[in-house]
Amino acid sequence: MNPAPLAGARIGLLTAAASRLGGGVFEAVAAQAGVIRSLGAVPVIVALADPHALEDRAKLGEAELMLAEIAGPRQVGYAPDLIRLLDEARLDLLHLHGIWMYPSRAGAAWARRSGRPYLISPHGMLDPWITARGRWKKALARIGYERASWAAATAFHALTPREARDIADESGRGDALVIANAGPALGHAPTTMRPPNMLYLGRIHPKKNLAGLIEGWRRATRPAQARLIIAGWGDQSDVADLRALLAGLGDTSIEFVGPVWDEAKQRLLETARFVVLPSFSEGLPMVVLEAWAAGTPTIMSEGCNLDEGFIAGAALRCATNSADIAQVLEAGLALPEPDWLAMAGAALGLAGGRFARATIARCWGDAYRALLAGVPAGAGAK
Repeated sequence: MNPAPLAGARIGLLTAAASRLGGGVFEAVAAQAGVIRSLGAVPVIVALADPHALEDRAKLGEAELMLAEIAGPRQVGYAPDLIRLLDEARLDLLHLHGIWMYPSRAGAAWARRSGRPYLISPHGMLDPWITARGRWKKALARIGYERASWAAATAFHALTPREARDIADESGRGDALVIANAGPALGHAPTTMRPPNMLYLGRIHPKKNLAGLIEGWRRATRPAQARLIIAGWGDQSDVADLRALLAGLGDTSIEFVGPVWDEAKQRLLETARFVVLPSFSEGLPMVVLEAWAAGTPTIMSEGCNLDEGFIAGAALRCATNSADIAQVLEAGLALPEPDWLAMAGAALGLAGGRFARATIARCWGDAYRALLAGVPAGAGAK
């Protein structure tokens, strides 16, 4: 069977937030819209409305954007008009990004009504660390709509082989296609070692293990001028907890700068010696790919699911306990300039090869064509 052409196909990207509120999932959706355009198809983003959606519209490029107003609490995301918007979008294929909210129910309803391909990307949300939190809410979601959504899906998409196993364990579906996130365009290769700035960039959330990072930083032996910069956003309660922790410590070597975007974000990436991510749980963190594209090595846990970084020499491995984090921070700060520059080169090599947008786009082209042609998309996709 010849695969269906992609030129002109309308591919829907359904997500809970088409803005910074979506965190790494939003960054992945924005990148996916660019991939779809590069394949000659038409990206149509359908999302729940939020205060930042129009402000962040430019990140989506020329993709069509349709927003559904929420009725009730945002954590549920019930939007009465969402199914109607999906019908009006005239989609050939729907790709859901993220689960555990009302868009899952809307996506399943669209799939049943249209009979067209429906693909689900959980983005790490079936990781056991995640499913163990808020158990009763997730149990209700499973009964209310998730199991029906999983059953309606033509296929699942996993970012890593580990996530494919999590999907199989949770859903009973073993047909996930495995395709990594695409990184951004490459920056310039560093020619000298950067100042001893360690950067955390991302969501302020318990799964990111910021408390462990801060304790590890305070335990580490480091140069007097070394700085830990924490940049990010999160729920008000989580941000308040972080601010209270830092205020109680009174450590001037740690700075929380809040959310950063665009040029300010890029400056932080390009002036950091390492990006540090000692997370308990991740899907495939976009910030690591952004760091590597900026020529910035990483210090990260195995929970980041990017063993390629350790193998290539672009990352140092840390555990999630503060003692080990301290030791790895010390090792990173003590690294001689030639060794650090070699790590920076390895980071750029991964960003420009394994995780380059052109590489990932070819994988998605094959997957979308197979889904549109009714061919099992999981066969051989990497």
